[in-house]
Amino acid sequence: MRIQVSFTSAGARCAGYLYLPADSGQVPCVVLCHGYSGTMDRLFDYAEHFAAEGIAALVFDYRSFGESGGEPRQLPDIDGQLVDIGAAVAFVRGHERIDPGRVSLWGNSLGGAHVITVAARDPQIAAVVAQIPFNGFPKKVEGRSTGETLRLLGAIVWDAVRGKLGLRPYYIQMVGQPGELAVTASPEAEQHIQALTGGQNTSWRNSVAPRGLLRMMRYRPAEAAARLACPLLVCVAAADRETPLETTRELADRAPRGELRVYPGTHFTFYTDPSLRERVVADQIDFFRRTSATV
Repeated sequence: MRIQVSFTSAGARCAGYLYLPADSGQVPCVVLCHGYSGTMDRLFDYAEHFAAEGIAALVFDYRSFGESGGEPRQLPDIDGQLVDIGAAVAFVRGHERIDPGRVSLWGNSLGGAHVITVAARDPQIAAVVAQIPFNGFPKKVEGRSTGETLRLLGAIVWDAVRGKLGLRPYYIQMVGQPGELAVTASPEAEQHIQALTGGQNTSWRNSVAPRGLLRMMRYRPAEAAARLACPLLVCVAAADRETPLETTRELADRAPRGELRVYPGTHFTFYTDPSLRERVVADQIDFFRRTSATV
């Protein structure tokens, strides 16, 4: 059963959907958190899988994205997103069908960094799954020239200046082809965009205010991972250029109860390959069961 829900986070309305299993009584719950410019609709498939296995799942949009409120639109605000996740956790803990002692977190890409950070602050979180998680920018992005990097930095600074002046954001593409001005430039760009938008209604937009990348330059969830009280599963791609294995493995290594699973493919394979998603989500359900998050 899927129920449309909403909750308030520091004055902003966050929209979401709560997936409830058929079981009667209180059930465990996982709060699913999307990435940098994502929207909750890319997580519906995961939520359905969890609910089918007896785990309630909440998906929601961060402020200024998708169906949620907040202005200006398409502006990733790391600190605001962390507050939104905390509000989502509080919402499910207060729901009559959810066991407040068995609430877990699941995050994708930047959301993978967020769930580690939030769980380090909340010792009552039962378990955490971080999928292709952000753990700092690589020193050099493969395939991006120095000139392209400077062009992106210029867009970031210009957007930040416009924000200080109260002007409309300077939007750029989130995903683009190599050589284009975009947060992520990849030969798989078109395939990724089609996976998000083709043949379905979606609130995802290939547009983002890049000023949020300034905060990401100082964001290292590995420090939070070292303080985790709960089990952590990190799921990564062997050929990931956006969140490289050499940086993401640190999250599992530093967590007192960390596990690492490496899968074939790239960052975008997690979005575009249905068979891989089936394999990954099966491993994640097994993790929740083994760590007693669903007992």
